[in-house]
Amino acid sequence: MPASRFVAAFLLPWLLAGCEMLGVESPEKLATLKEGEGKAVGSACRHANRAIEDCYALNPKAQKSAVFAGWRDMDEYMRENKLEAVAPMLSPPGAKSEPLAKAATDEGKTGAGAERKAAPSGSGKAVHES
Repeated sequence: MPASRFVAAFLLPWLLAGCEMLGVESPEKLATLKEGEGKAVGSACRHANRAIEDCYALNPKAQKSAVFAGWRDMDEYMRENKLEAVAPMLSPPGAKSEPLAKAATDEGKTGAGAERKAAPSGSGKAVHES
């Protein structure tokens, strides 16, 4: 009996260490992944020139603190490197179906997105006006 207890005590940590191979993820790993995804969402929102409030509304499942951290980091990066924001080509879910760049052109706004126009075929591809 004592030998079997020793073997069980020796093998138990090795067997439990293999749980990650089975796809069972630890809470710490899930939290890290969720934070990384939130930062990526925030960075993308800032790069697309979206307000942080719009970013929160478009991504309700993302952690707000991580989204803000990503948005702030991208804002800092864009200011340091003098990068212009990219106009989003797709409208948010539930909004008008025309691309946002076309709407910006129609309103008389200037900038990188104002030079683009939706393709007549409705393919969603942008065509540069000459």
